[in-house]
Amino acid sequence: MRSNGGLIGAKKTVAVGSASGIWAIRDAQREQGADNWGLPPYVEYLVIAGGGGGGGQLAGGGGAGGYRSSVVGESSGRLSAAETAITVTLPFTLTLAVTVGGGGNGGSSSPTIGSQGTNSSISGSGITTVTSTGGGGGGQPNGYPTSGGSGGGCAGDGGLTQNQPGTGMAGQGFNGGNGGDPAPFGGGGGGGAGAVGGAALAAASGGASGNGGVGISSSITGSSVTRAGGGGGGAWTDFVSTAGSGGSGGGGNGGRGAIGSSATANTGGGGGGGGQSSSLFGGGNGGSGIVIFRYPASLALAIGAGLTGSTTTVGSNKVTTITAGSGNVSWS
Repeated sequence: MRSNGGLIGAKKTVAVGSASGIWAIRDAQREQGADNWGLPPYVEYLVIAGGGGGGGQLAGGGGAGGYRSSVVGESSGRLSAAETAITVTLPFTLTLAVTVGGGGNGGSSSPTIGSQGTNSSISGSGITTVTSTGGGGGGQPNGYPTSGGSGGGCAGDGGLTQNQPGTGMAGQGFNGGNGGDPAPFGGGGGGGAGAVGGAALAAASGGASGNGGVGISSSITGSSVTRAGGGGGGAWTDFVSTAGSGGSGGGGNGGRGAIGSSATANTGGGGGGGGQSSSLFGGGNGGSGIVIFRYPASLALAIGAGLTGSTTTVGSNKVTTITAGSGNVSWS
């Protein structure tokens, strides 16, 4: 009766895909060895880096932070297939190091380009490290936007610089958009996880600055939320141009004769590009990143020192959301 988990009655037998009930570790290992045990526990993840800051003065929007997802049936960044979830062996042990990236600073009115967001990552023994790269900073008239998880958008009125947007990374995000030159000199939108940043339009087409590229939606938390949108390009009040809108998923709006808007925290969105009037204006800050895990509700997770997070139960799963810091999480 020892192999029956301490229960009275006939000895348990299991079929592949079904291993419910109370089992001693030794008995579970035996059934696994005989290919009678069901699927091992899994951990799905969503890892988003910090978004890039928008540039200053007729500037490009910041690119969204890199977006990597293993949620079955959903897209990873750049509309690529979902990555492979983390599986574990029994008896269950898993400790992961987690880092949540911060958003990049918006460029100043001097002007300067926006700074790149910082990386988010998960790593641990026996798994392949998952690193999402910070979003690229938006360009300014004399400075190129930078590349990243998603690329920053170009500034307007910048000679060659308005035609060399920052590039996004495979499996993480898209490129930024081109700026406008000649007038009305609109800034290009920053790239998003789900689409390229919009290019600024010529005056004959309305002169609008580029919108930020859209993000990607995920239901890992139990409801659909869109994250990692690019920042909108900035605009000049002396022309008919309108500022670019931030991409859905937390991207900041570009400023029209105003400071670019900052992206929404914990979305990895890009900051909006700064505009121009009789004065020059800086860009908005990128949004901080986020790391989310979904796993069977039978497992317990401890959030270590240095991390800010919380856990909820959604149906048969638990969802742990880490919003800031660096440290370890451990399952048992």
